[in-house]
Amino acid sequence: MFESAELGHELSKGEFRKVEPRLRADLLDAQYALSQDGRFPVIVLISGVRGAGKGETVNLLNEWMDPRHIFTSAFDKPTDEERERPPMWRFWRALPPKGKIGMLFGSWYTGPIIDRVFKRSRPADLVRSIDEINRFEKMLADDGALILKFWFHLSKKRQKKRLKALADDPETSWKITKRDWDFFKLYDRFYAVSEEALRETSTAWAPWIVVEGSDPEYRAVTVGRTLLEAMHRRLAAPPERRAKKSDAAPLVRPVDNLQIIDTLDLSVSLARDKYRAALRKRQRELALLTRHPKFNRHTVVAVFEGMDAAGKGGAIRRITAALDARLYRVIPIAAPSDEERVQPYLWRFWRHVPRAGRFTMYDRSWYGRVLVERVEGFAQEADWMRAYAEINDFEEQLARHGAVVIKYWLQISKSEQHKRFKLREKTRHKQFKITPEDWRNREKWNAYQVAAADMIERTGTAQAPWVMVESNDKYWARVKVLDSLVEALEARLGGRS
Repeated sequence: MFESAELGHELSKGEFRKVEPRLRADLLDAQYALSQDGRFPVIVLISGVRGAGKGETVNLLNEWMDPRHIFTSAFDKPTDEERERPPMWRFWRALPPKGKIGMLFGSWYTGPIIDRVFKRSRPADLVRSIDEINRFEKMLADDGALILKFWFHLSKKRQKKRLKALADDPETSWKITKRDWDFFKLYDRFYAVSEEALRETSTAWAPWIVVEGSDPEYRAVTVGRTLLEAMHRRLAAPPERRAKKSDAAPLVRPVDNLQIIDTLDLSVSLARDKYRAALRKRQRELALLTRHPKFNRHTVVAVFEGMDAAGKGGAIRRITAALDARLYRVIPIAAPSDEERVQPYLWRFWRHVPRAGRFTMYDRSWYGRVLVERVEGFAQEADWMRAYAEINDFEEQLARHGAVVIKYWLQISKSEQHKRFKLREKTRHKQFKITPEDWRNREKWNAYQVAAADMIERTGTAQAPWVMVESNDKYWARVKVLDSLVEALEARLGGRS
């Protein structure tokens, strides 16, 4: 992929001075048009070999454009806070909102390439990283993002000359470190690994643009014009008017109409005295597990979904009662805010991923995309159909980084829900829990049950299993939730300390 970037491309300073004023003005106009349009973000990745002008190009683009509408993030070694979360967490936080440009200096490619060059990872690890990156960028593109990936390249001879020139000049010598020369010694390995990564990730939705980095005028105009043309093309495209349909085969209903949720025995119950004893026992065990020597290497991500009034809040409170308040957060999920609507769907959940040694409990979650948004028509079919795979990717990354991911579906009967709704209307301190929307949702009970069954079947995995909880009896449900959480933690930690 690098051959065309070794031809000795140049642009004279005189030609650059003619081109620059118009290019700057056009980029500003496009930037303001993007901000007004607000339909999509622009994500610009700046990657490549050392000494190829990446930093100078980032600085120049920031100089040319309005800083109010461009966000630049530079990534070096992960901080302690970043190391305690999955590797992609810090990149999710840097994604620009719709209508803005995000420039990422260093990106999700840097770590996998460097780890492979220095043999800290195996060939299979690079392949897995490449697959994850392709799925991530496809998700961004499907969500509407315009992705431009620039790779700044220098031949080995030109890189050595460039590094030496910078090191010998008193005004630029500070830019060159021992690490730059250490990387240069591994040029051939960097070339081979980078070429493989670029070849496998130059996709229809996010192709690589390789830029020869030896001539500053050439590389600046090349990047500026490419960015301008891509923005013009996207802004000129008409808004999508027709509903997006999935190209996949439709989900098939069981011919006997039996769904996984139908297999639950909702008549099970627990006597009050047995409930109190079991609750105390499990809460004590949970508290002790948080003091296990290995617990600080892990996190707990617990998801609570279920029909309205199924007891999600009550189950969560029985967990938090056993925990130190400094160790947990409960994230109640409602309709997305204005800030969240201009980001990819999973952004608002990634931002709450806990640090090591912490619990995060989601009272409703990312599964809203395949439940309420599917049933109510807030998400188009193509979007909620692809969400199953995107959610599985998200949870796999959490689990691989050490999270105990456990998901609860709390199921009640339609008659039990009606009884609880009526009780909420009569009980003053519970009236805030019942709204006209809850009654309206009852009219789509069957549609929600079908969506929930599809969700459980398509996203129940070994690393992030669903626990289906019979919840007509609240005592039974709360103890079952605690039972499964304690068992999952014991399995991960290797028993109690």
